[in-house]
Amino acid sequence: MLPLVESVFYWSDLFGTAVFAFSGVLVAGRLRMDGFGVIVLAAVTAIGGGTIRDLIIGAEQVFWVANTVYLWVILGTALLGLYLVHLPRRLPWYMLPLADAFGLAIFTVIGADKALSHGTSGMVAVVMGVITGVAGGMIRDVLAREVPMVLQREIYATACILGGMLYTGSLALGLPVLLATGLGMLGTFVLRVAAIRWHLSLPAFSLTR
Repeated sequence: MLPLVESVFYWSDLFGTAVFAFSGVLVAGRLRMDGFGVIVLAAVTAIGGGTIRDLIIGAEQVFWVANTVYLWVILGTALLGLYLVHLPRRLPWYMLPLADAFGLAIFTVIGADKALSHGTSGMVAVVMGVITGVAGGMIRDVLAREVPMVLQREIYATACILGGMLYTGSLALGLPVLLATGLGMLGTFVLRVAAIRWHLSLPAFSLTR
């Protein structure tokens, strides 16, 4: 991969890690957890999906074991989050969803790219992109005793599937990596933001008429 793309991936990944960790902080705060609980929910949300991905594809080392900067980002975000949630002035409501959508987009592409680099097929790479993007949030919701958002009607995993398909498909067609990355991230981000803006959702399955 080109050095420029690697650099963009890395710093965007750290940003996504911080955003996902902050969402874990918010859930922990809503449930009135102690400091340890806050850090645990922040950590599983931020690195849970990538950890599962690395274990499945047989990576030599799980990414946060090889680079402990991710752990410091999570710890810093958790501590900062404990302070920010008590401020009288809050961020505009749309800031966190937009940041989360961006984090989802970069996690999806990074997950798919890492799977491809370990010799998986395009289909498996798409699945790994989805796992990287949503599994951490699923673990967080389970620990919070809630039905994971991704298993409800939210267009979340669907956005990951679209982004993963755009990324792997673009590479299969011979497009430059930078362009494939942009298309994959843009597809995920736009679909997720559109779902938030216009309250789009998937049809619910029900056994009742």
